[in-house]
Amino acid sequence: MFDDFYGLTGRAFQLTPDPAFYFESLTHRKALSYLSYGLAQGEGFVVITGEVGAGKSTLVAHLMATIDPVRLTAAQIVTSKLDGEELVHVVAQAFGLIVEGHDKASALGAIEAFLHDEARAGRRCLLVVDESQNLELEALEELRMLSNFQLGAHPLLQTLLLGQPEFRETIQVHPQLEQLRQRVIAAHHLEAMEQGEVQAYIEHRLTKVGWEGNPAFDPEIFAEVFEASGGVPRRINQICNRLMLLGAIEERCRIDGGMLGTVLEELDRDGAMQLPKPERLIEEAGAAAQADAFAAAVRVPAVDLAYVQALLSERDSQIAELQQAVIELANEREAAPDGIGHGVSAAAMDQLEVKFAALEAKMLEQERTIRHTLTMLIEWIEADDSGRAAA
Repeated sequence: MFDDFYGLTGRAFQLTPDPAFYFESLTHRKALSYLSYGLAQGEGFVVITGEVGAGKSTLVAHLMATIDPVRLTAAQIVTSKLDGEELVHVVAQAFGLIVEGHDKASALGAIEAFLHDEARAGRRCLLVVDESQNLELEALEELRMLSNFQLGAHPLLQTLLLGQPEFRETIQVHPQLEQLRQRVIAAHHLEAMEQGEVQAYIEHRLTKVGWEGNPAFDPEIFAEVFEASGGVPRRINQICNRLMLLGAIEERCRIDGGMLGTVLEELDRDGAMQLPKPERLIEEAGAAAQADAFAAAVRVPAVDLAYVQALLSERDSQIAELQQAVIELANEREAAPDGIGHGVSAAAMDQLEVKFAALEAKMLEQERTIRHTLTMLIEWIEADDSGRAAA
């Protein structure tokens, strides 16, 4: 209704995740860097946690939109109360597999065969598990077992776990999850947006649907929206949806504090949005410290510039070695008069060349990812330095 009144081309504040509306707040930017770093490793588990509506699914949808499907096969599941056997079948379905038998062994066999085929085709596989806090311990153990599938020394499946704050606590402290903790290579807790980001967030979403200043917003609105929402994106969307609807009904071209007060009263009365209570705000204020403790518990390595630069150097060296190996194999085949070189057939050497080429492509992809991470880390440091200088 208000879309037409304000001349917008779509719903700016829809509640379902849409990568087209991705807004890179500071916390989302950090999370994306941890995701990029984790995916560059090509193995183990990456864990992203956050409050309901913090933007976890939108973040992952944005990441998936940037990944080349020729090099990465991704499947996503949204979990409910699944046990181990149920989870295995759901994973098979997520990758588009038809399991002839209905037993767990058949599903595992189909998944392993699929992962081997993808690896031979030069593609990595990623499983995204949303709402991971719903999984039973048995199901989490099955995910860990799936991470054991390998082709030679090459891991075949990487898993991204998304969950609410209690999932982070479960992984951190539960004694039965020690082996899974040891395979977490990157973790981040997605916090709420900062107060200064709310105006940019609202205007960003409106601009995506053709907003040109109608309606206008009183300046004090943004601080009040932050206070009411706690900086959680989905809560902001709920508030803004009601504000725009009220504005259209009353044919307002400017949103003011009185309208916001009316909307907040309606939301509180209807129970449509759980407004943050003081004790909840205190918990959210301590999220950074809890995230640091979680990172230590799961043994996530510190991501600093020197470490990333060392990875880049090692990657460059590996690529050079692979290139040289391909050249030597080709020269050896050409030098052999009967097409046979040191007991290795020409067909076998062709297969080795294809394998080396696929490995080279994989390393180049990882190199680009790490360089992207390095760039963002440098920007963080520069931004932090600027902030300290201004203070």
